[in-house]
Amino acid sequence: MSIDTETAARVAKLARIKVEDDALPALASEFNTILGFIEQLQEVDVDGVEPMVSVTPMRLKRRDDAVTDGDQQDRVLSNAPDAREGFFAVPKVVE
Repeated sequence: MSIDTETAARVAKLARIKVEDDALPALASEFNTILGFIEQLQEVDVDGVEPMVSVTPMRLKRRDDAVTDGDQQDRVLSNAPDAREGFFAVPKVVE
C-alpha cells in the first residue's frame, strides 16, 4: 500500500492538522515508512506467544478490598439543606 500526497492531505484534514502544501510529500513519505514497518511486523510469527502487560515481569501491588470509612450516613446528611428518609432531597425538575 502506498500513500500519495492527496491521501496525506486527507489524513491531515481528518486529524485537524494544518500541513502546508510543500510539506505534503514529506508527510506521505513518513506514512509510507510507517506502513512499511507495519508490513514487517505482520511477517512475524506470533503463534504461541503470550500477550505481555509490561516489558518487565512485575506484579501490581494489591490491597485488601475493605470498607474503611463507611457507616457515616448521618454525618454526610447533616450537611444537606434537605434530607428525608436517609437521602438527599432535591427539588423536582421534571414534570
